[in-house]
Amino acid sequence: MKGILGQPKAVYAVAFACVISFMGIGLVDPILPALSSELDATPSQVTLLFTSYLLVTAVAMLGTNWVSSRIGAKKTLITGLAIIVVFSALAGLSGSVGQIVGFRAGWGLGNALFIATSLAVIVASSTGGFAGAIVLYEAALGLGIAVGPLLGGTLGSISWRGPFIGVAVLMALALVATVLLLPDTPRPDHHTPLSAPLKALRHRGLATLSITALLYNWGFFTMLGYAPFPMGLSAIQLGFVFFGWGLLVAIFSVAGAPYLQGKVGTARGLYLALTLFAVDLAVMAVFTDVLWVLVTTVVVAGVFIGINNTLTTQAVMLVSPVERPVASAAYGFVRFVGGGLAPFAAGKLAEGFNVHVPFAIAAVAVLVAVGVLSTAHDAMTKADAGLDEDGHPAAEHDDPSDVIPEDDDALEQTRR
Repeated sequence: MKGILGQPKAVYAVAFACVISFMGIGLVDPILPALSSELDATPSQVTLLFTSYLLVTAVAMLGTNWVSSRIGAKKTLITGLAIIVVFSALAGLSGSVGQIVGFRAGWGLGNALFIATSLAVIVASSTGGFAGAIVLYEAALGLGIAVGPLLGGTLGSISWRGPFIGVAVLMALALVATVLLLPDTPRPDHHTPLSAPLKALRHRGLATLSITALLYNWGFFTMLGYAPFPMGLSAIQLGFVFFGWGLLVAIFSVAGAPYLQGKVGTARGLYLALTLFAVDLAVMAVFTDVLWVLVTTVVVAGVFIGINNTLTTQAVMLVSPVERPVASAAYGFVRFVGGGLAPFAAGKLAEGFNVHVPFAIAAVAVLVAVGVLSTAHDAMTKADAGLDEDGHPAAEHDDPSDVIPEDDDALEQTRR
């Protein structure tokens, strides 16, 4: 629980919004088969809900720092949340898969503005150090991922429109909480150019971790976006399956990852988590048509995903020589490309070959990620020791204007 308790109110406001935002990732999972059936669409067409959402998120990530450096963190968060509210409501009122896919794309724009900025705000505002801030962020991610499918399954058992309307209502609450609890933030003293995230990827350590994350996300979103189809379960049953998965993501993000990191370090912890996830996907590929095996492997995957999420986020922030918001945007751009393409590709592969092939390719992608990651072993080892790539003490790269004061008095002092 270290790093979660005793935080400023601004941190909890943003963390609450993060929980709701991340609920949106898994919320549609239980209703994918229902959408396919009720709207007369193929699985690959339905998986475009993930593809449009994540690809727009990826591209929009390149512009998040450009926006936040001009209007400030709070206004960027509010803008992102407002966009999500509008487009999630519109998705719930849609009459075809094509309309939902389009509105999910708009949802992805808001998601990009929110995700990149929220991580920077939590890191800058939290007490207890950088590692504690990452654990808090991942705890919010894990809780949102766990609750999302259960809520989606519950609302989806009433109507496929329910989860979309539910997100709109919850995001509206998160928007109100952010407006009321997050103090006004001063504008940064410099503007970040649009090219900053792409230039940041010239850094070998950041580029390597980003490519690793792209390959890992191929496996992750193949499982998340396609596994509901071969299961053949009802919306509420799928909700419980992915709730169990999300619960393990949350637990191992907060408790498992720090423990493993303390025992073997970031690099070896990631090698282990990624290798076991690849094995888990391989078992899915072999036993896709055996329901209890498929359900078990999906739930167990939460262990490896939780560990990987926390350790990778820390590693990205530590190895990069640029400001953390820029590093987050560059990393997010690359990894969400993998996440966006994987579900659609899985649907097409299953239609063209069989249901086993998507998971087999996902397993290979994650295994390749281990090999790619190993080329950044020295950078991660030095980052664990608080050193840069040259072996010197790592300097802080944060923009002081990104720090969010705990109260209005502190804010006024910052302005002075």
